Amino acid sequence: MPSADASRKSQEKPREIMDAAEDFAKERYGVSSMIQSQEKPGKQCFLVLRQQQFNVQALVAVGDHASKQMVKFAANINKESIVDVEGVVRKVNQKIGSCTQQDVELHVQKIYVISLAEPRLPLQLDDAVRPEVEGEEEGRATVNQDTRLDNRVIDLRTSTSQAVFRLQSGICHLFRETLINKGFVEIQTPKIISAASEGGANVFTVSYFKNNAYLAQSPQLYKQMCICADFEKVFCIGPVFRAEDSNTHRHLTEFVGLDIEMAFSYHYHEVVEEIADTLVQIFKGLQERFQTEIQTVNKQFPCEPFKFLEPTLRLEYCEALAMLREAGIEMGDEEDLSTPNEKLLGRLVKEKYDTDFYILDKYPLAVRPFYTMPDPRNPKQSNSYDMFMRGEEILSGAQRIHDPQLLTERALHHGIDLEKIKAYIDSFRFGAPPHAGGGIGLERVTMLFLGLHNVRQTSMFPRDPKRLTP
Repeated sequence: MPSADASRKSQEKPREIMDAAEDFAKERYGVSSMIQSQEKPGKQCFLVLRQQQFNVQALVAVGDHASKQMVKFAANINKESIVDVEGVVRKVNQKIGSCTQQDVELHVQKIYVISLAEPRLPLQLDDAVRPEVEGEEEGRATVNQDTRLDNRVIDLRTSTSQAVFRLQSGICHLFRETLINKGFVEIQTPKIISAASEGGANVFTVSYFKNNAYLAQSPQLYKQMCICADFEKVFCIGPVFRAEDSNTHRHLTEFVGLDIEMAFSYHYHEVVEEIADTLVQIFKGLQERFQTEIQTVNKQFPCEPFKFLEPTLRLEYCEALAMLREAGIEMGDEEDLSTPNEKLLGRLVKEKYDTDFYILDKYPLAVRPFYTMPDPRNPKQSNSYDMFMRGEEILSGAQRIHDPQLLTERALHHGIDLEKIKAYIDSFRFGAPPHAGGGIGLERVTMLFLGLHNVRQTSMFPRDPKRLTP
């Protein structure tokens, strides 16, 4: 597996290409890039050339290497066209505030159009990266979400989108790197299954030859089977499907799940601590390796830096209820948290403990799935937990029932057809260690770490009840 430094170095290649210092001065230099903008003052033309999230100013001026016709040609190349440019890198006396490469510019000697963009773009990239508040104050255009998503290929070219998805790639890399270093095995699980993973109605049905099949709501059952197969500690990264008609800022019908499952020796908190530490390592890795991306996103969407504690704060559900009741919220002991109450609790925790990340343990058994282990000391509670970032849930997990008799009883209690989960229950009949795990939503983690306000901003091609394209 490539090292983290090697991975980071490959991501910084565009920066190296453009970040010319004195050694490059007076040297010929070639670059393939997109034209972001143009200015045409008389016998010269300024271009802004972009590669991924970095850009540099280029000057085409009448002289030994450029004719009037060449200047005119460069000035009339459509925005977003792909060009090959050859020229000399020069230091500038005054910083170029509109470009990421502020100390140099490229004096163009040759320019070739590799791919000409259409003259009318569906959106302007300058508008797409403008902070909404700034646009409102100055009467300047911004781009709404539907326009962005309808023209996602263009929207993904913005410096903000480039930074978001490079950071998201880093989350996956750090998740995999951390767990492999902890001795976990990466697995791949089927997404076409014979019964609903969670036993509920929020499942997509697909035609499977002469029968019906379902898109997996979770890799849950297969992770557990791997624990029973003596893999001890496993994880997987893959698509998860939820047929929920939820048009909220944080719900998608397809998202990327980062899933963990692990056998433990004495107490399920061994697993809770392992998952929490994995997330902390991700947060630390993002802050250490992706400051450029974080700052790029913050220019358009200002946000306070993400805060977390070591070790991670863990509260019991009853403690959370007490905090909410003290704040004037009326809730029953076995009532699940609503979204507004989750957010309020997040604010209360931040005020009291100064952390954006915490664990809520010992949920009421009544609000958890059939496979959740009841608390042996309190039959109304369960050995289950959620993890939160900035007051929103990003992981749901639990100790699983590994006794087939108890599992059968709980499935019947939830009204589940035993025949449809027979293979799942049978996997525990031949010896199964105590185990626990959880599922993390990649897009939510990205959204909340960066302090964004809609999960569609962190899903490259989002799917929700109203969007199936592009």
